[in-house]
Amino acid sequence: MHTAMRTGQATLGRDVEAGLDSPGPRWEDVGAATERALTAWLEESRCTAATPRLGLLWERIAAGIEGGKRLRPQLAFHAYAAFGGRDADACATLAAAIELLHAALLVHDDVIDRDFVRRGRPNIAGLYRDDALARGLSQEEARHLGVSVAVIAGDLLLAGAFRLADLASADPKVRVRLSDVMHAAVTDAAAGELDDVLMAHDPEQTLDDVLEMEQLKTAAYSFAAPMRLGAILAGAPETSAEDVARVGMLVGAAYQVIDDVLGTFGDEAQTGKPVTSDLREGKLTVLTAYARSHPEVARHLAPSSGIAVDPNAVLDPDAPGDQDGVGHVRDILHGMGADTHALTLAHSMVTEALDEARRCDLPPTLRSELTRICNHVLHRER
Repeated sequence: MHTAMRTGQATLGRDVEAGLDSPGPRWEDVGAATERALTAWLEESRCTAATPRLGLLWERIAAGIEGGKRLRPQLAFHAYAAFGGRDADACATLAAAIELLHAALLVHDDVIDRDFVRRGRPNIAGLYRDDALARGLSQEEARHLGVSVAVIAGDLLLAGAFRLADLASADPKVRVRLSDVMHAAVTDAAAGELDDVLMAHDPEQTLDDVLEMEQLKTAAYSFAAPMRLGAILAGAPETSAEDVARVGMLVGAAYQVIDDVLGTFGDEAQTGKPVTSDLREGKLTVLTAYARSHPEVARHLAPSSGIAVDPNAVLDPDAPGDQDGVGHVRDILHGMGADTHALTLAHSMVTEALDEARRCDLPPTLRSELTRICNHVLHRER
């Protein structure tokens, strides 16, 4: 049996052994076991690495995963507990798989966005880029090396996510259902990421197109899938798993809308990423889609647009560049009320999600947690 499956059995097994009359697992225990499962998986991967270079990459992957909010594992846990799940160790293994999936998609997303910083520090691409620069490689070669290694890291994390998900249950039917949801989550995220790339600078795309893209890219794997996976692991019927996924999709869409606001108007000290990157890349977000009727916003989104004069600044958003142009576009977005419109939209999505949770008659404990999570989504630090 893999180390991750053994992690925490001594402390968590008593919840199962105590029988059906005992209280279910607590997030405090499952959360701690999730950290141990992640540490065990990453350490075993490092120790069994075929080369020292791969071992170092695993060390850096592990460092990058430390300190996350673990929102997605919490979503899986709350669905699992609400539908009567009692095996805390199995839940922790699934939660670790979900966190690895999240980490994989973040690494690849940073490559696509040409970001070298995550959570206020160099990401995998940034670390290997800096190593290459220290060895005397040119800026262009160093960046290429960094993003190449990041692609490899994301692939490793993705494989680990599927492996851990497969270890979460001994029931073949449950394992198939879990695998199906994991596969759908990755496929949806890929579809959304592809739309995000191809929609850039496309004048035909509407606000609705952007919202659909963001549901696929983020909401599906970040909210809908974790809740559905938790419900399935607990043995919930398919209709109930579909209900929680539908509610999760709405909450996730609101989360991404708020993320768009933070990505342009947020505090870099809070977000950990340069707030100018979306605008400097000319990305189509809820904000720019709403305000594109303004000629200067439309010109910024046009294919020939390029606010940053230095091409290196485009490749590296944390490098000095033409901030005046970005600031001007940001002022226009605020003046047109794009941020206010986005916040209103997020509130309406959250309201719809909670109404849907009541209509589907989801377990009261899950509805209570969803209310708390929705409040967190709407009041993230700007």
